Amino acid sequence: MSMKRYAPLLALAGLALAQAAPAQTVALRHARVIDGNGGAPLENATVLIENGRIAAVGADASVKLPAKAKLIDLAGKSVLPGLISDHSHLGITDGTGAGPQNYNRANIVRELRQWQRYGVTTVTSLGLNGPLFYTLQREAHAGTLPGADIFGADRGIGVPAGAPPMNVAADQLYRPSTPEQARAAVDETATRHPSFVKVWVDDFHHSVPAKMSPEVYRAALDEAHKKGLRVAAHVYYLADAKQLVADGADVIAHGVRDEPVDQAFVDALKAHGTWYIPTLGLDESFYIYAQQPAWMQTAFFRQAVQPALAAQFADPAWRAKVLDPKALAVNQASVKTNQANLKRLYDAGVKIGFGTDSGATPLRLPGFAEHRELHLITEAGLTPLQAISLATRDAAALLKLDDRGTLAPGKRADLLVVDGDPSHAIADLDRIEAVWQRGRQVAGPIAP
Repeated sequence: MSMKRYAPLLALAGLALAQAAPAQTVALRHARVIDGNGGAPLENATVLIENGRIAAVGADASVKLPAKAKLIDLAGKSVLPGLISDHSHLGITDGTGAGPQNYNRANIVRELRQWQRYGVTTVTSLGLNGPLFYTLQREAHAGTLPGADIFGADRGIGVPAGAPPMNVAADQLYRPSTPEQARAAVDETATRHPSFVKVWVDDFHHSVPAKMSPEVYRAALDEAHKKGLRVAAHVYYLADAKQLVADGADVIAHGVRDEPVDQAFVDALKAHGTWYIPTLGLDESFYIYAQQPAWMQTAFFRQAVQPALAAQFADPAWRAKVLDPKALAVNQASVKTNQANLKRLYDAGVKIGFGTDSGATPLRLPGFAEHRELHLITEAGLTPLQAISLATRDAAALLKLDDRGTLAPGKRADLLVVDGDPSHAIADLDRIEAVWQRGRQVAGPIAP
């Protein structure tokens, strides 16, 4: 019998073994180092990797090289920390479809490998996680699961007959109707020790019949904090975001998109130390593929798209439906408002995280969505270095991870190597040469 049919499984097993194998000592030489802290890049620099962690970073002449080190010349290349998503979802979609049937090991590993291939080395699945999540998380933390490392928000708490309007299994979401049920859901969640509790508060821009009542989400917030858990809240409207910050939400999981933020909101976010994740690409994903921008013809985009989805993008009927003028105007306005709000909040010193809601719908492509988000962030007025810091140092800080997010001795050697200088042109971040995780190269260039 031919071994061809087993090739994908053998490749997957090989990658898992490679990830578990001891990392060698490697010196990445003559590189441009962008350390994630926002300062000017260090030119002609060396990153020394030992035992899966960064042992030294500095000018070539200042880093002492062990005799056993493997030398890799990266002249003309840039090295930066692996990207970190604070807001994604696992196992929801496959092809053009979404549903509980997709929450399985093979599909989730496919997604995690795609994130990793695009340089996203840590992913937060912010809700809708079933029991399988914790098995996979243990493997990911141990380095035996192929793909990005994972953190999560357990199932999360939604609204009966309301948000989120998604078809998931009963063990992927709570929908309490009373404060007492919300507390019970949080208590059960706490036994699994997730990184967050997620609550869906708004009505998805009036597309579902009801919002979560303040009594229910306040009960969830209170119980989560009693259990030592932070709460991330799904929002759209400024009024909801203001109330959630006042009531103690720890993370605003989407940008405010209905109106400009005001000084009162800025002050409240800063006073409470609340994190804010803009997810600029969320509303853009509703229409951008129907508009067929030139970048859709690049290998960098095409390699992130499954065949069924590519066929949908090419369907004139689908594109015409998506580009309905009324819906298009609303979504485009949401993007612009979101971008303007991000700029104001960033300039004011609010704590900003990085996420895209990638994986929540077929249109939010794992890996590619994070790169598109960086483009949208710079279009909002942040510099490329500021955008990179959001997606590395600050995203790690939101997760309270001090072992990644910057290039410094002692940090995990989760690295992205790109051709060019993304500190000046964010598009160079799309020119991936290699991805390293735990001190091993796990992906190479994205070829045509």
